[in-house]
Amino acid sequence: MGKKLLKQVVGPSTQRFQAITRTNIASQPDWQLISPADREAIRVVSEVFPFRTNRYVLRELIDWNRVPADPVFQLVFPQRGMLRSAEYEAVRSALEGRASPQALRELVTEIRFKLNPHPEGQLTHNVPTLAGRPLPGLQHKYRKTVLFFPAQGQTCHAYCTYCFRWAQFAGMPELKFSASGTDDLVEYLRSDPDVTEVLVTGGDPMVMKARVLRRYIEPLLVPELEQIRNLRIGTKAISYWPQRFVSDEDADDCLRLFEEIVASGRHLAVMGHFSHPVELGTSVARLAVQRIRSTGAEIRIQSPLIRHINDSPEVWSELWQQGVQMGLVPYYMFVERDTGARSYFEVPLAGALDIFSNAYNQVSGLARTVRGPIMSAFPGKVRIVGTANLQGERVFVLEMLQARNPDWVGRPFFAQYDPWAVWLDDLRPAFGEQKFFFEEELAEGS
Repeated sequence: MGKKLLKQVVGPSTQRFQAITRTNIASQPDWQLISPADREAIRVVSEVFPFRTNRYVLRELIDWNRVPADPVFQLVFPQRGMLRSAEYEAVRSALEGRASPQALRELVTEIRFKLNPHPEGQLTHNVPTLAGRPLPGLQHKYRKTVLFFPAQGQTCHAYCTYCFRWAQFAGMPELKFSASGTDDLVEYLRSDPDVTEVLVTGGDPMVMKARVLRRYIEPLLVPELEQIRNLRIGTKAISYWPQRFVSDEDADDCLRLFEEIVASGRHLAVMGHFSHPVELGTSVARLAVQRIRSTGAEIRIQSPLIRHINDSPEVWSELWQQGVQMGLVPYYMFVERDTGARSYFEVPLAGALDIFSNAYNQVSGLARTVRGPIMSAFPGKVRIVGTANLQGERVFVLEMLQARNPDWVGRPFFAQYDPWAVWLDDLRPAFGEQKFFFEEELAEGS
């Protein structure tokens, strides 16, 4: 692509990445478009939840005429409702009373630990061991897939307000997953030939320079690890900084690495987090998608269903249809996890099922690769298949797409219909049963 055309696609104001955080947001022109009440909320809530965005998000994705209701504004700017009233007032009072840094830090830490920072056994059950030694920066919940958290990738181009990995960015080392190298990963993979897939995640691995990403990826491409058939990279860079694949100084180097992964015989899946169709609507995002796909990599669409952002069938059907038109594969609609500001963002399971079903009915078969709504719960990925009237009782029909015990996958089970339930823990077994079929085995293994 010629430099002139590239400049037109990328835009003169977005050629260089600049992080915007709570320390410099007031210097941005857009700050004046935010109401005083919302400015206060951003200042207070960002003491608890990490805040980071950039000029591309501010100028290309947010419709400032719709603020604060604009979905991308809700997606990246902290909102007052993300904290309970008492917690909000406590932090606000500490800031206004000029509490000491130590006192403010202790208050914020106390609030954070009440927010279930690492849900569903991430710290207690998912960390693998080798010769009795826990392996930092790795998680292994499902038999075939290992998650890898490279140290330099534990941040993002912008932070999602709903992020279930918010604790990675909170400046609390005891809550952070990260690995400084691949030695433990390679040794662990060699010890477990059942593993066929590695998901490189974060944070966002695509914040790393190509040469750093290469250092983490190349050890996985050696013939001795031919068991690894699939590599996934979890990223929101296509949404928040598509220049990463277009005009950053090492964009071409990054794409060459993707080509080498594919040439090694591995399948490369870029797990794109797209919360709203507006994220696919810019010319630079479309070009980023084209360039990634030209390497032989596949891009998949996944995101949670989030109140205030994408809680309508029309948003999801448009996202899936637009994605398919661009060559992307709709993959998962998740249920918001039970962590962080969940009470602000959650949608009841019954509502999530209605939204998914209505969106699914609006798209063609090419988009019906998508599965949902899905809870990434402690036992596994639980899909809400639908509702039914059985034996005189209205029930949720459920199944697991992934599970701690692979024998549980695909086995249907039933829960009492509850219109207000928001998570698996809120559900009760149907038909007078005392426990779901997997609960005893889980208890024995705890």
